[in-house]
Amino acid sequence: MTTVLVDYESGNLHSAEKAFRRMAGETGAGGVIVSDRAEDVAAADRIVLPGDGAFPACKRALEAREGLHEAIVEAVERKGRPFLGICVGMQMMARAGHEYETVPGFGWIDGEVVRIAPPDPALKVPHMGWNDLTLLRDHPVLEGLATGDHAYFVHSYHMAMDAPRQLLATADYGMPVTAIVANGTTIGTQFHPEKSQGPGLQLIANFLTWAP
Repeated sequence: MTTVLVDYESGNLHSAEKAFRRMAGETGAGGVIVSDRAEDVAAADRIVLPGDGAFPACKRALEAREGLHEAIVEAVERKGRPFLGICVGMQMMARAGHEYETVPGFGWIDGEVVRIAPPDPALKVPHMGWNDLTLLRDHPVLEGLATGDHAYFVHSYHMAMDAPRQLLATADYGMPVTAIVANGTTIGTQFHPEKSQGPGLQLIANFLTWAP
């Protein structure tokens, strides 16, 4: 069993690599590699797509790696490989993102990425720091997590959902902010599980042992 963390120079992979390798060791989930090679993604049993920065820049950086975007689509859509998107990696699971310009996403989640607009002007954007999760639906990757668990967020945009059944959790920032989404063999977190201490490590462990 191999989990690939996709490296397309659009995120700091050090903490993610450390967290995933730790939990893979604790759960016996096999090896974890960091790679920008399409052939590694094609051969992987699980795929993790992180992302920091703006949606358009991240999407273009991913598409600029020869065959990488296509390998992810093939692995998820045809082979049914488990996929975890983190932060902008989650946002790219949507139909489209509207950060500076409209850019298509993978289309696995029925929603679009828009700027957070809390009604309270005292709440500044970006939404940054620790916030409580509100779990809305059960999912194997959320086993052992509960409403009130803390997660670490850094983002100015979130996914506006059109399919409530695909929304697993929110956070309150003067408005419901999409925190976790899932559809089929794909799941995404707006927060950074690798920086979210116990709950984040539990989610990573669950993903590594998930058999959808």
